[in-house]
Amino acid sequence: MNHFEQLCSDVSRVQALRDSAAHRLQNLSGQVDQLEADVELLDRVADLFRVLIDQEVVDNAKTVEDLLTEGLQAIFDDLDLSVRSEIDVQRGKVSVDLVTVQKEADGSIIEGSSTDAYGGSVSTVQSVLLRIVVVSRRGLKPLLLLDESLGAIAEHYVPRVGKFLSVLCERMSLDILAVSHNPALIEAADTAYRISKKGSSATLKRIRS
Repeated sequence: MNHFEQLCSDVSRVQALRDSAAHRLQNLSGQVDQLEADVELLDRVADLFRVLIDQEVVDNAKTVEDLLTEGLQAIFDDLDLSVRSEIDVQRGKVSVDLVTVQKEADGSIIEGSSTDAYGGSVSTVQSVLLRIVVVSRRGLKPLLLLDESLGAIAEHYVPRVGKFLSVLCERMSLDILAVSHNPALIEAADTAYRISKKGSSATLKRIRS
């Protein structure tokens, strides 16, 4: 092979390499475009999920706010109580604070968390109602266990607590099993049992059905 033929062969080889590289570059450019489109789509999906999650938080906060307000007004009929949710966004995350509001006869307003600004009766009722919300929202088995959980409630409010919990059970298809020594709660129950200890064992006796 003379010098000219060698040169032509080299040119052909270089052209083939160039064409192969150009084809590969075109394919890679297409993949980059597709990946960029996928990233943009995923970013939009992430934004949508954030919006949906934030909206669920807001909706749940509204549900909790309404239930707590209804419960407080039904039980503490001599107090003008309500619950307001304060929603804040910090570092892209939604946070919710529940504020208990009491309106006095003179028009003045007292606000604060149930544990800081109010006694055990209010905070106990709110705690029970929040547990009911969690059971309902999480789709858990519709059973709430209360082991002397209502002991901090003032005696004259207990009948209203029992009545309101009975209404919630019927409305939400929920069962509440409460252990209590309080006769008022027993009167509000659909079914009641007395637990008696005999030696090392215990017996149940139905006293209300």
